[in-house]
Amino acid sequence: MLFKDIIAQDEVKDHLVQLVDQNRLSHALLLLGKEGSGALPLAIAFANYVSLFSPENNSENDAPSLFGEAPLPANAKEQHSSWREADAWIQKQTAYSKVAGMVHPDIHFSYPVIPRKPGDKPVSTDYISEWREFVKLYPYGNAYDWLQFIGAENKQGNITAYECTDIIRKLNLKSFESNFKILLMWLPEYLGNEGNKLLKLIEEPPPNTLFLLVAENESLILPTILSRTQLVKIPALQSSEIQEALQERASVSPEQARQISLVSEGNYREALQLVQHTGEDWQSMLREWLNAIVKTGPVAQVKWIEEISRQGREKQKQFLRYFNHLLELSIRLQVMPQLGNQLPGAEKDFAERLNKTASLSQHQLIIEELDKAVYYIERNAHAKMLFHALTIKLYHIISLKEAVEIK
Repeated sequence: MLFKDIIAQDEVKDHLVQLVDQNRLSHALLLLGKEGSGALPLAIAFANYVSLFSPENNSENDAPSLFGEAPLPANAKEQHSSWREADAWIQKQTAYSKVAGMVHPDIHFSYPVIPRKPGDKPVSTDYISEWREFVKLYPYGNAYDWLQFIGAENKQGNITAYECTDIIRKLNLKSFESNFKILLMWLPEYLGNEGNKLLKLIEEPPPNTLFLLVAENESLILPTILSRTQLVKIPALQSSEIQEALQERASVSPEQARQISLVSEGNYREALQLVQHTGEDWQSMLREWLNAIVKTGPVAQVKWIEEISRQGREKQKQFLRYFNHLLELSIRLQVMPQLGNQLPGAEKDFAERLNKTASLSQHQLIIEELDKAVYYIERNAHAKMLFHALTIKLYHIISLKEAVEIK
């Protein structure tokens, strides 16, 4: 994987390359980015870049360091000030085919796994073939995608104590080809307290060892690990960047790409999910739900809830996010009516109808409830119970003009 394979993020790419160029690289980096921002493929591209620094005619004792212990010799490495220069250099290296195939012996990967059968003590290398295939197919995928890819179903993935022991063993071995050993850990949030086994290794690693941690939620990482890393924040993608990527990479029409980019909220993974379900008539489903809430009553509500409960979690999330998108459009139309000229006709009409149904403050209350519902769906909430509670909540917000705590 090269830096050019990552959507946008030019500033972060250049920053990473310049950390190496200016000899300011920490032994442990934390790349922090929300789902769909590209943190994982960015970390892989950076690991590939660092691993290819293998100067010839250097003994182990005088091999250069990228970590700032001492100035690098002038000829220790080629100077690269931008990610484009780094990409060009990577492709000229003899080991390029190995990093491209994710088979370089000095780049190690760690990620959440499950036991294949009861009593197993799983480690990441048990799933390395699946991991290579997953990154190739879904570089912007999330933990749910990965666990379903390896057949986890409802099992909880973990980075286990056995994995930590295996990491310590690997990083204490001598490097094979590169002068640098790299451990890329995806989602350190899945480390329990057993992650403390890695503290000494992270704080005092063997020479020329680099930890790359790729996370989505900083608050779920062990504080003892967090304090030992150099933070690199990966911003969410802009709507225009997602739109361009959908047109170029997924062959989506400009108008469709524009609409999806607005709904996906900076999450390219979510945008790809929406592309797969573009045939869904979310507006009709939403109209039916709102009519059941404010007009036709409990029988219609139960029928609708039965229907939405049969949909998969991803479709349920997409539907709620689409509703959120229309509510946000409605708020914008109330504040800046001139924006109506820039919206597709169907969305503009629906947003105007929503403005007649509820006030600005009611819109905001509904958005909060929809966000909570998406959060609970991601954590395997019972669909019927969730949508029953949400329907009652929206009824009170829309019809009774008040918000009621549903417990």
